[in-house]
Amino acid sequence: MGIYEELGIRKVINASGSMTNLGGSIMDSEVIEAMNEAARSFVYMEELIEKAGEVIAEVTGAEMGLVTSGAAAALALAAAACMTGKDLSKISRLPDTTGMKNKIIIQRLHRNPFDSCIRASGAKLVEVGNNFGTEAWEMENAIDDDTAAIAHFVFDPQPGVLPLERVIEIGKKHDVPVIVDAAAELPPVENLRKFISMGAVLVLFSGGKEIRGPNDSGILCGRRDLVEAAYMNSFTHHFGWFGIGRPMKISKEQIVGLIVALRKYVSKDHNAEMERWRAMAEYMATELSKLQNIEVKVIMPRMGPRPLCIPRTEVKLNEEALGLSTAELIKKLREGDPAIEVWRVPGEPVIHLNPQCLQDGQERIVVEKIKKVLSR
Repeated sequence: MGIYEELGIRKVINASGSMTNLGGSIMDSEVIEAMNEAARSFVYMEELIEKAGEVIAEVTGAEMGLVTSGAAAALALAAAACMTGKDLSKISRLPDTTGMKNKIIIQRLHRNPFDSCIRASGAKLVEVGNNFGTEAWEMENAIDDDTAAIAHFVFDPQPGVLPLERVIEIGKKHDVPVIVDAAAELPPVENLRKFISMGAVLVLFSGGKEIRGPNDSGILCGRRDLVEAAYMNSFTHHFGWFGIGRPMKISKEQIVGLIVALRKYVSKDHNAEMERWRAMAEYMATELSKLQNIEVKVIMPRMGPRPLCIPRTEVKLNEEALGLSTAELIKKLREGDPAIEVWRVPGEPVIHLNPQCLQDGQERIVVEKIKKVLSR
């Protein structure tokens, strides 16, 4: 009996993607073995953090890197670093930012639940633009003596959003650091170096998604002085100060797991992985197209920031003819053991079957369960 069976917890076949609420991703055995080995010894955490930062810098092309307890922690620490620098008197006062440069500019169309991580540092968000977009002059006019940084989230391209290239130009012109949240922007692997090479000052990625490290690991990389400042704001530092990052502790096992996973990720055959995903998506599309009252096709749903993306099987339901709503289909897929999780397109009778986190053979289980539900 496995640990989940012992605990009475259902397993999930994940046709949704690398979602935090499903555990991120499945770590390779090599990563797990390295974490097990790391758990058997004590180390000086400073030495481990420094060495991990060197690996991140090498992979990303940044001056310095830092392992964090998830991309959310990286975002909070990046914001803190831009406000405090390496001034211990400021670090010790956060989230009280009285008297500091504490404004971080964000485009209205980039407001999202994750920007709470910026506010948690004590930063004050300054919105620019409106629901239709942002003009360069609006961002420039918002910059003043209290501006600590500009935050940019790499999302699906939206009409009117000021592109990252222009944001970086503005940041350089006014000597304001640009923080790029690229948490889920892998694949392609080239994105690990892309945003730094564009001129972003700080960039963050999730370690628990496509990199397939621990779910609660992340990467912050960029300009040395600000990454050092982020480290000084984190959970441990040789000065003895504990900044707002103290609750964001990351273990020696997580750090080792993330670094082993990162090295493995950059060295693997990404074309072969893409072909594996495509074969899974095409299999699911071929089999489900045999059913009535649905439309099925393989799509590449994200373009723009990603020159490559993950092929998915799109299933559009004729809910009236089926006598079944999309929500009811999803509910029935979740009821099994193992449960099956899919991605629903908001506001539409459409689901996506994402092969990214499917293990070999699970695409067949997904197809058979959907056939069983819809055939009723």
